[in-house]
Amino acid sequence: MFKALGDPVRLRLLSLVASHAGGEACVCDISGSFDLSQPTISHHLKVLRDAGLVDCERRGTWVYYWVVPSALQQLSSVLVIEGGPAAVPSTCAEVTA
Repeated sequence: MFKALGDPVRLRLLSLVASHAGGEACVCDISGSFDLSQPTISHHLKVLRDAGLVDCERRGTWVYYWVVPSALQQLSSVLVIEGGPAAVPSTCAEVTA
């Protein structure tokens, strides 16, 4: 999943789909946000789908995508640090000290 999100276009696509009204988006709804062709956007969405991050359904000639909540939960659980938030240094001096 993280490998799929390593591409900035796919990360942005996931964000756009997740934040779209109704929780789902058609390629036609989000393609205007990119300077990419529709087939390229569809390829990136396929990578996200293959990684289990989004799912889709064909409705007529359009394909609608939505984020898989359990996938986001799984990503989130990997990033959680036991015992609370990580101690993040407030200055560079703390990192080198």
